Amino acid sequence: MLNLTYSYRIYPGLDQEAQMLDWLEQCRRVYNYALAERKDWMNSRKCPVNACSIRHEYIIPVDVSYPDYYKQQNALTKAKDVIPELKAVHSQVLQDALKRLDKSFKFMQSRGFGFPRFKKFGQYHSFVFPQFKSNPINGFNVKLPKIGVMPTRMHRPIPEGFEVKQVRVVLKSSGWYAQLILQADVFVPDVMPHGEPMGIDLGLEKFLAVSNGELVKRPRFFVDLQSKLRWLQRKLRNKKKGSANYRKVQAKIRALHEHIYNVRREFHFLTAHKLCDTVGMVFAEDLNLKMTSRGMLAKHCLDAAWGSFLEILKWVCWKRGVYFAKVDPNGTSQTCPQCGAHTGKKELRERVHHCHECGYTTDRDVAAAQVVMQRGLIAVGQTVILPVEEGCPGTPMKQETSRAILGSPRSTRFG
Repeated sequence: MLNLTYSYRIYPGLDQEAQMLDWLEQCRRVYNYALAERKDWMNSRKCPVNACSIRHEYIIPVDVSYPDYYKQQNALTKAKDVIPELKAVHSQVLQDALKRLDKSFKFMQSRGFGFPRFKKFGQYHSFVFPQFKSNPINGFNVKLPKIGVMPTRMHRPIPEGFEVKQVRVVLKSSGWYAQLILQADVFVPDVMPHGEPMGIDLGLEKFLAVSNGELVKRPRFFVDLQSKLRWLQRKLRNKKKGSANYRKVQAKIRALHEHIYNVRREFHFLTAHKLCDTVGMVFAEDLNLKMTSRGMLAKHCLDAAWGSFLEILKWVCWKRGVYFAKVDPNGTSQTCPQCGAHTGKKELRERVHHCHECGYTTDRDVAAAQVVMQRGLIAVGQTVILPVEEGCPGTPMKQETSRAILGSPRSTRFG
């Protein structure tokens, strides 16, 4: 089975928009109630009987079992008789809210942290129709159960052989979107190693260093617009909470965050496609992204969004038939790609790699990318390629910016 997700802009009417906003609010309430029910049950089993809290304690009978997804789903059916607002929402949409909470708990248990949080008003932005009896797309319209037909901007056609299995309706600052989950009964084989190899090294001074010597400048998506964001947040602080002016400033803040996200995502896709133009294999470091999001450089690391870029690069490589793999990142900046000697730990201010054994000199990040490429070739069982003699002493290092190798991305200016 092959799954794809296509996102389209939809244009609901005033009545349809009010209905969908009410659905989001009802899903948020169901989500919060189910979360509170699970949290209370867990707190009631947290402390021993002889060491209860002095201030308060959650007391739930011993014979009451854990409220899992199936018990809460059965309770939701009974709640509709008491709360008439729930009957107006599609039944499977409410069940998906409970399923989303259940996935959050399972994800928390698998990684050991990240307890689900309550959703405040306006923080629940999407709901899902998990199945359809017939195709909801008819020309340039989409028909959703209990909501009706809405015009859709079909900027690209649905591929032949794919069926619409699910539809997720998402509310963003720029409007409403319908994300179609498409499915086709086809088998796509994995991409095998072939063609020219390439190693990449991610960093902060340069967003990307390629094993062939090219350097991609890092656009500062969030940092460049941080002053505007601070100004809007100061304006929000001085407004009366819940007033019309308060909501207007909130809308501007949401629009700014969405603009930063869109510009960053476009740059990542442009860079990924440019890397796949001339090679058959791409190797990257298997970074510990959790550690990079801490410390004094956390804001810049999160602004670069290395994890998102690697996921996009993996998808683009699969789409274009390029082999992609991750290698061990330990010691890539301390190994000479020419002779394999250990050059010792470098300070961050040292931006040039110079090997005292063979005399190979090049940019530090380029040398790390070459080591990444060599480790990737060893992992796939191919011949290791040594750097060309251009990087030896006396030869200038090849440096190019993102404008030179992939064209200028969309400006990060806003407003």
